Amino acid sequence: MLTEQTEKVRKQIQMFSIDDLVPQDHLLRIIDKAIDWSFIYDLVRDKYSSDKGRPSIDPVTLIKIPLIQYLYGIKSMRQTIKDIDVNVAYRWFLGLELGEKVPHFTTFGKNYTRRFQGTDLFEQIFQHILEECYKFKLVDPTEIFVDATHVKARANGKKMQKRIAKQEALFYSEMLRKDINSDREAHGKQPLKDKDGGNPPSCGGGGSFEEYTDDTPIDAKEIKCSTTDPESGWFRKGEHKHVFAYGIETACDKNGWILDFTVNPGNEHDSRTFKGLYEKLEDIGMEKCIVDAGYKTPAIAKLLLDDGVKPVFPYKRPMTKDGFFKKYEYVYDEYNDCYICPNNKVLKYSTTNRDGYREYKSCGNVCEKCEYLSQCTASKTHVKLVTRHVWEDYMEVCEDIRHTVGMKELYSKRKETIERIFGAAKENHGFRYTQMYGKARMVMKVALTYAAMNLKKLAKIKNEWGLQPA
Repeated sequence: MLTEQTEKVRKQIQMFSIDDLVPQDHLLRIIDKAIDWSFIYDLVRDKYSSDKGRPSIDPVTLIKIPLIQYLYGIKSMRQTIKDIDVNVAYRWFLGLELGEKVPHFTTFGKNYTRRFQGTDLFEQIFQHILEECYKFKLVDPTEIFVDATHVKARANGKKMQKRIAKQEALFYSEMLRKDINSDREAHGKQPLKDKDGGNPPSCGGGGSFEEYTDDTPIDAKEIKCSTTDPESGWFRKGEHKHVFAYGIETACDKNGWILDFTVNPGNEHDSRTFKGLYEKLEDIGMEKCIVDAGYKTPAIAKLLLDDGVKPVFPYKRPMTKDGFFKKYEYVYDEYNDCYICPNNKVLKYSTTNRDGYREYKSCGNVCEKCEYLSQCTASKTHVKLVTRHVWEDYMEVCEDIRHTVGMKELYSKRKETIERIFGAAKENHGFRYTQMYGKARMVMKVALTYAAMNLKKLAKIKNEWGLQPA
């Protein structure tokens, strides 16, 4: 029998509670039960007047609105407000009645500009949720995975201007300068004089200078700057595409809990921005730091080892031209401080350059008659140059760690931890691009996105296992 009751149902009048309309296993119900949201009042109390002005929108409701946006990966605040207007579960989570008017989509933006801009409110929210995870002993900070991903900025790639910029000093430049001069003095050479406007020391990595070129020397150079979002950076995405983006450097533990992050222009290399994130992680009890090849530099190796942290680096293929001897085929004689070439000839110490590399050179007259000359060097003077960084000993310690039992398996967990976090954030939480301008708003987006991801995970675990604080 054909039934036609659409119009009849639409016109029915019923009495019910909004709580009855939200399933008990709904994600927002589980999340709302996972933490006490009143902590937000304490964070924002000094941003509101106690006796002046008209009543404000509830701060908890105000913060929950963008949390919904990032939790469900809704593309914009305007669309978020439209969805809240018709979604009963969203209204229940925000504490809005069915007939109550939803705040305008500009409400959060205005409150951000007038109250929260220039504060670390959203990072405090992220940290509070992370502390909740610590209370249940879910976080293991002994093994930390670090990597960076890029989020496309809201900036047209065609709207740019070129400007002259000077790169900031590397975090290790002063320390490296001292070690360079100490090394030169130990070899009977004069300390290097500072060049006015010249290049302070840089440190790419172990091995030859050509092999590690992640950290370019500081110098004034021409860069592309967005006229729409000047704080973003020109980033090469894929083989041919270039976009303005932000680099989000992130740390997590082996269980996939996000521990901290930093936001940087997209054109800054991971090895340059690592120190900023590391300073936020120094006191959490880190024992091992697992990173990819972009972080494999002597400076980072020294930083971690000096602090008692084991760096777990991957194998990096030597970037030597085909047909030439690899760097490892030249053996370093530590006692005599020289290199031995594959034909058992000696490369003697020559100097220590401004980039922190000791230069070892062969005798051109001897090499000219060598049968392996074509596999050794293409120099017109037949002199083979091999370089060794003053912090190369740290890289060798890292190689020993890499060959330790279990390190290969530990490094392989990156795909289950930090890479999975980036994949989930981009696929499910709108992390591929941002609709906002400026680094400060990008920090807000990242903090709330990561807070939502940690909170969702915490809520599900508490719901399934009935955990109590340790």
